[in-house]
Amino acid sequence: MEREIQKKIDLKTKPVGSLGKLEEIALKIASIQKTLKPELKKPTILVFAGDHGLTEEGVSPFPKEVTYQMVMNFLSGGAAINVFCRQNKIQLKVVDAGVDFDFPSDFALVHAKIQRGTKNILKEPAMSSAICIQAIDKGREILRQEHSKGCNTIGFGEMGIGNTSIASLLMHKFTGVDIKDCTGRGTGHDDKGLKRKIEILEAASKKYNVTDPLEILATYGGLEISMMCGAMLEAKKHKMIILVDGFISSAAILAASAMDSSILNNTIFCHASTEPGHRLMLEYLKADPVVNLGMRLGEGSGVAVVFPIIHSAVSFLNEMASFEDAGVSNKE
Repeated sequence: MEREIQKKIDLKTKPVGSLGKLEEIALKIASIQKTLKPELKKPTILVFAGDHGLTEEGVSPFPKEVTYQMVMNFLSGGAAINVFCRQNKIQLKVVDAGVDFDFPSDFALVHAKIQRGTKNILKEPAMSSAICIQAIDKGREILRQEHSKGCNTIGFGEMGIGNTSIASLLMHKFTGVDIKDCTGRGTGHDDKGLKRKIEILEAASKKYNVTDPLEILATYGGLEISMMCGAMLEAKKHKMIILVDGFISSAAILAASAMDSSILNNTIFCHASTEPGHRLMLEYLKADPVVNLGMRLGEGSGVAVVFPIIHSAVSFLNEMASFEDAGVSNKE
């Protein structure tokens, strides 16, 4: 099938390879769907939100209250992800995976709270293995609901003050890259704040000796990252297109790939974040992001911005004439 797809791409009215990365994306999507006429059905972005006990140590210059405040902003339609999803006709769903705030039950979000945030990793594991499994299973359930509605293209974003620190720790544990190289300024640390952040993460990384993927995720992960990981694994099971945003979302797919390496066959990394660890993480995953726009916002914003490019890849494969169809002479 892959040879047939590549042949179809090569026989379009263009020099071979002249559409660059669009051809790679088209090949990947058609191969995932095992068809010469792929479709992107009901594209949806899930934004998972959760709080982190490690924020008690000052790993972020922002207070943890910003997590629930930004969720409110998502629900009122005022965030960047709302703008880009409206622009590109992508459905957006916000998931309360573990925000330290009680949202009214009638709010238009997915109420999936496991608990009100994770524990302070400097004092105890972020969560138990049982809680982590519960979050993974909940993510799988949420994904199944989207798939049952006809969605075959799912993007992932997140919100959680302190979660760049969590992503750095997960990256360090899964890849072995030095914690200093995994850590950036996050939401805007100055030099002093970054130094302090690295010191905290070094202490946290040395506190626990865990190697099993589930243990690593439970010890260091966030509820939003764990739930996202479960949803990603379920998306692979249903042969869906998985669109990954930046550093934190990539940490979730990193954890998922440690549990099922084949998940990367279904994954498109939409952009390269300016978080320094993201470049190294992408190299570890042998991933080639679609664009590098200097973004580091999160929320799934990179997925929403890049989606028209992904749509273009599918459109040319389905709609562009071949040399034979157009009566155009091909090279001998």
